[in-house]
Formats: sequence, structure tokens, C-alpha cells
Amino acid sequence: MQKIESHACFGGRQEVWSHTATTLGCTMRFGVYLPPQAERGDCPVLYWLSGLTCTEQNFITKAGAQQFAAQHGVILVAADTSPRGEGMPDAEGYDLGQGAGFYLNATRPKWAANFRMYDYVVDELPALVDAHFPTTSARAISGHSMGGHGALMIALKNPGRYRSVSAFSPIAAPSHSPWGEKAFTAYLGEDREAWKAWDATALVAGARERLPLLIDQGGDDEFLVPQLKPELLRVACEVARHPLELRIRPGYDHSYYFIASYIGEHVAHHAKALHG
Repeated sequence: MQKIESHACFGGRQEVWSHTATTLGCTMRFGVYLPPQAERGDCPVLYWLSGLTCTEQNFITKAGAQQFAAQHGVILVAADTSPRGEGMPDAEGYDLGQGAGFYLNATRPKWAANFRMYDYVVDELPALVDAHFPTTSARAISGHSMGGHGALMIALKNPGRYRSVSAFSPIAAPSHSPWGEKAFTAYLGEDREAWKAWDATALVAGARERLPLLIDQGGDDEFLVPQLKPELLRVACEVARHPLELRIRPGYDHSYYFIASYIGEHVAHHAKALHG
């Protein structure tokens, strides 16, 4: 591992590290915020997954989450959104390829060797974080847009691994979203049945853990109707009797201004579960 950045922040340190990701076959970066409590002992970890086009920088520079992590004694880990660099497969457009990994394990030949973001987020990155930073075994996961999809899907597929899960403006039903349909077709192929393993709305029906889902969604989000479709997840949760708190915030859009407005509530939500 190599330290790329380190900044004093709310009594702790905001750092950025790079490492060779064996799962992905490339060099990856991730952000780590170490609250002041980490100097005195181990702290639980909240993992953040970002949206299309983002790197680890978007969350750590725009969300304002560090002040709340410092209050609650929570380490924040912000992952990148895909494999990166020369030799990595890519595609034209912002919604496929580098910057658009969708947090799944690709199976189509062009992508399968490197686009394994699910394995990276679930296994390789946490193992690395636990080996190098003062962490407890308590984890939570959250994200925005494509990353909100990733957080919900990963939590539903891994009962017992996370104490809590939340999302801002998630692609709630990617099998029924133009973004999701494009990515799933490219990464997984045409079989829509295979897509269900990576779609939170489909996974709710068979969830073996009733981990409550917390979602904040902007009411003026330009992507709400064509892409995000939280109403499909709401219906699936009602049918499965899976706990869901879906909060529509009037006047808010899809941006980090929205995330910054409510990230304190989300960190507090996770801290309660992580320290529980």
C-alpha cells in the first residue's frame, strides 16, 4: 500500500491510499477517514460506494461526512467505482466501463477478468482495511445512486456481514432502469434471470435477514422517474414484509448538496447500529 494523501480533519485524518487489487488486476485507490477515537482504540467501519463517474474523491471532498464520523467514532472507507488504468476494459459513455462498475462480478468475456467489484468491496477491500487500520469487526455500508444500488444489493446478499445499510437516491431496481439494463446486458449478458442476483428489488423476496433498509430520495431528482424507481423496491418490500424507510425529500435533487444535507443523519443511524 502507498499513502497518497493525508490531511488533518475534525481531529482525525483524511487519507487516500493506493494498492494493487488482485481481484481486479489493477491499482486502486480508496479514501479512509480515521476519527480521533482511532488513536486510542479500534473503531467500527462505514463503507461508502459512490455513483457513476465518481472516484474516491467525490465523497471525501463533497459530502462533509468526516465531522459526523468524528462525533461518533466511526471510520469511513470510500471505495472507487471500477477498475482503472491502461489495459483495463472500457466503453464509450459515462454509464459503462471505467467509473461504472455497478458493484457486480461481470461474466461476459470482455469484462469478466477485471470487473469484479462485488468481490473487491465485499472481500478484498475490507480485508485490507482490517489489516492496516484499527478496526473492529462491526461494519455498515451506504452509497449514492449506482453506489446506493451496490450498498443495498451487497447487504441483502450477505446476511450478518453488516450491522446497517442505507442509500441516497439508489438505482433501486436496475433490471428496470436504462442505466441498469445497459450495464447488466454488457456485464452479465441477455439473460434477465441472471440479473436478479444483482438487483435489490429482486433480492428482497429471498432475503434471509430482515436488515432494515434506509433510503433518502430527493423529490426533485431528475433521475427519479426514468432511472431510480424506488416505488418498485417499496412494493417488493411490502410483499416480502421487509423493513424499509423510504424518505422523499421535497426540493432536493441528485447532487452532493442533497447528500451533504442528510449525511449526518445517516452516519448517526449507522453509528447507533455499529456501537449497538
